[in-house]
Amino acid sequence: MRKYSNQINSRQTSCVLRSSVYVFLLLSLFFVVRTSAQLQPTHFKVGEKLTYSISFGKVEDSGYMELNVVSRGQLGGKDSVEIRSKFKTLGFVSATFAMIDETRTVFAAPDSGLPIFIRRTQKDGPLPVEIVSNYLKNPTSNFDPVTLIYKARQSGGNGSYTFYEGEQVYTATFLNGKVERLKTNAGEFDTTISVVQSEFLAVNGIKDLKINFTNDEVRIPVLFRFKTAKGEGRITLVSSHMDEPTPTVKPTPTATPTPLVVATPRPTATPAQYVENQPLLPELGFALGEILSFNLSDGGKPVGVVTLEAKERKLFEKKDSLLLTATVTAIEPGNKTFALGDAIRAQVDPDTLAPKWFEGKFGGGLKALNQTVVFDPRTGNITFGGTAPIDGPVGTHSLLSLIYAMRSFNLQRSNIASNPVNDTRVAVFWETQPYVFTLRPDVPADLIINGEKISAQLITINTGNPKLDALSIKVWLGSSNRIPIRFSVGTFQADLVIPPKNIVQ
Repeated sequence: MRKYSNQINSRQTSCVLRSSVYVFLLLSLFFVVRTSAQLQPTHFKVGEKLTYSISFGKVEDSGYMELNVVSRGQLGGKDSVEIRSKFKTLGFVSATFAMIDETRTVFAAPDSGLPIFIRRTQKDGPLPVEIVSNYLKNPTSNFDPVTLIYKARQSGGNGSYTFYEGEQVYTATFLNGKVERLKTNAGEFDTTISVVQSEFLAVNGIKDLKINFTNDEVRIPVLFRFKTAKGEGRITLVSSHMDEPTPTVKPTPTATPTPLVVATPRPTATPAQYVENQPLLPELGFALGEILSFNLSDGGKPVGVVTLEAKERKLFEKKDSLLLTATVTAIEPGNKTFALGDAIRAQVDPDTLAPKWFEGKFGGGLKALNQTVVFDPRTGNITFGGTAPIDGPVGTHSLLSLIYAMRSFNLQRSNIASNPVNDTRVAVFWETQPYVFTLRPDVPADLIINGEKISAQLITINTGNPKLDALSIKVWLGSSNRIPIRFSVGTFQADLVIPPKNIVQ
């Protein structure tokens, strides 16, 4: 079973990138002292649930993380605390983040905090992948990313500890810094910044990881920040919830209640009116209204013209949405493949380009590709053809949304001469299921388009579908502005008409 991520910035595998993101998210989440008459004291607090929102650059709400200390009991005859985590990214943030849909259950020893049993379920591929680590018979001396933060919280954000992830053992060092007062949706907090250093972070292109722990005895991580080659990321606490068991108490005489003073209701703020066609984020690499036309040819013979347009930004099913279109706007006599007006349309998230809806309408030789697909951006469910939904990776792209999204990917060859490969893997829906598309960048070279010399970078795409891969799909992106210059699929080729309109330079 294959593991993959949406966007990989280094030569590391998707498994390692997934682990690096987990370190960022899970370097923030744990527990306080709980004392019971029947059990030994522990720093894990049963019932604690922390929820975080992920943002990257100017893109807000691009993912979320939940962690819940569910229970305490016996596992294999050993006292243990059960922690469940759930982590999803919603659409692409940039080439730094990956598309991840993963749950993790960790059973940890209440006294040492070391893991006893770990089960990870990755649902960001065509089939779920389960990874189990069992330390019941052979105890480990290394933390995992979840139990690592427990130790950091217990020590007040200071100390050096080993942890095991990605089949390697690393050391993480936490160093306290300055005091900072923060205000989030979860409240206001007095915090101390802890700087995290680890070779694991450096290997995965992460710099300046800082965590704000609260200054009280709970030491809840409120915010952490980090930097990558593509920009800065933030993971912010939005909710801290505690489910305590309801205590049993003896009845007591009921006192006459003191009348309550009812405060004057505050006026409710009027929601801001939605404004259509607001500008798009500059990180996307194209502007609203951009129009790109391409001359189509088959084996060198002109076939017609197809036009791509970032058409409009309006409400779609009561939510802010961007409409992308690709339309056949001209055809040559004798063409049997395309019909005038053939089109594909996609409604996508304006900030992440994660698809919500996709439609293909063809009247020529491509009638077999007529289809309407609905994507659930939160669950990953994909519905098409009147069938029951299938479970796909969260943020799975359509072909049209991929064309626009890849313009912001980090499609650069590795700087390491011994290993120049820097593949980017993307989940893409085709016909009846999602596939792992692998985008491999080459060095920029000059193309001659309509008599003009243009520097462009070749991106070779492997889809994992034998029929598609037989077509040898290639895309050339402009070296400076990342505009698609040429597409090549089998005997068909599409060349950009120069000059294009409304291009972000």
